[in-house]
Amino acid sequence: MDLFIVLVICLSCLILFSLWNASYGKGKLPPGPIPLPIVGNILQLNTKNISKSLSMLGKDYGPVFTVYFGMKPTVVLYGYKAVKEALIDRGEKENMNGVISVLFSKRLSGIGIVFSNGKKWKHTRCFSLMVLRNMGMGKKTIEDRIQEEALYLVELLRKTNASPCDPTSILSCVPCNVICFVIFQTRFDHSDQKFQNFIKYFHENCEILSTPWIQLYNAFPLLHYLPGCHKDFFKNFAHQKEFILGKIKEHQETLDINNPRDFIDYFLIKMEKEKHNKESEFTMENLVITILDLFGAGTDTMSTTMRYGLLLLLKHPEIAAKVQKEIHHVIGRHRSPCMQDRSCMPYTDAVVHEIQRYIDLIPTILPHAVTQDMQFREFLIPKGTNILIHLSSVLHDEKEFPNPERFDPGHFLDESGNFKKSDYFMPFSAGKRICAGESLARMELFLILTSILQNFTLKPLVDPKDIDVTPISNGLSSIPPFYELCFIPV
Repeated sequence: MDLFIVLVICLSCLILFSLWNASYGKGKLPPGPIPLPIVGNILQLNTKNISKSLSMLGKDYGPVFTVYFGMKPTVVLYGYKAVKEALIDRGEKENMNGVISVLFSKRLSGIGIVFSNGKKWKHTRCFSLMVLRNMGMGKKTIEDRIQEEALYLVELLRKTNASPCDPTSILSCVPCNVICFVIFQTRFDHSDQKFQNFIKYFHENCEILSTPWIQLYNAFPLLHYLPGCHKDFFKNFAHQKEFILGKIKEHQETLDINNPRDFIDYFLIKMEKEKHNKESEFTMENLVITILDLFGAGTDTMSTTMRYGLLLLLKHPEIAAKVQKEIHHVIGRHRSPCMQDRSCMPYTDAVVHEIQRYIDLIPTILPHAVTQDMQFREFLIPKGTNILIHLSSVLHDEKEFPNPERFDPGHFLDESGNFKKSDYFMPFSAGKRICAGESLARMELFLILTSILQNFTLKPLVDPKDIDVTPISNGLSSIPPFYELCFIPV
């Protein structure tokens, strides 16, 4: 027994020395809590709410600190100044754009938009943005598409006959069909079972990514061989790829290289042009993953934001009433809302921004990786170190947003009631890796929310003061609690 204890102590010392050597032998990492052997700081963090734990550490250690997820150090950037310096001021100069995730590396191999790096990321993203613009992103074309989907949504909500309903499924169809228009040049009926399954896989995987298990999985890759929800993630991912490959096959059979219809056609034409280039980024595998990236960024994130937004308006009926009053004054009851209306609706615009700020949908964006030794302030961060951007600390900055834990549209209004922009508003991240669909997301949120409140009053099933808006999980994204409501026609 004594020999065993000696061996444990020696092993612990060896691990601690290796951690120290990794931290200081190759560079000077920022301060942080002392890591334990093997597990690092995992036991000191709330895996159900990593963001809250990081906020507490940020207050103790300052805007730049180090935590260990397992044996690997991660430098956390906390607060507006540190985040802006890294993503905006130095984002074009520093090589810190790779994204590391054990879960995704098992299947994606550094392709697509989200998980690629260097030349592959640059070429794929630039091409995707070009096609999205050609398909009407940020223009009247895509606005018409969203307005049409909003009309379908209103009709679906009318069919609930003011009865209690869970809005999850209905709200998911709108952003997904908008993306379908860009990718497939088609829309799906709400009752289409394949379409519903496709949406369900995104919804389930989003919830899986927010579980404590996935936090542990990314820290300890050997968990891949044990049972766990990561198995369900990969199963759903396989179903999603199968659905996309089926659509690509249909496009290959009807492709006209002189008349591209949608994103798939543009990509297939590019593949044909570069078929003799062995180093080309335009491959079938990259097409599939890029499509899934676009759906992932524009489907469940948007439906979750809208679902969370309706919950907040149920909690604060006085705010919903003010939005309805502004809608009826500017738009009326019969004309569909359009983006030109937004400049005349400062309160509604402020509510849309406050929903995104308050829910803090993506508390910490996916880790960036330092691809070469990097000097950041007084620290020398070694190549390969992960950088975690804590967006919560920016969206909940007490000086910029007084009483940040309070849902208050006044955070985005000046003394005269005019809409007030804020540099701290970063729900889509910032810099080179800002969400490619940012303009689409803003358009969807405004048009869909105004369409709903133009036609319905939201009625909760319980007293508003008893509504709990605390997220049920806060890992990769903030997941709102389950709720039902009634859509009462106005």
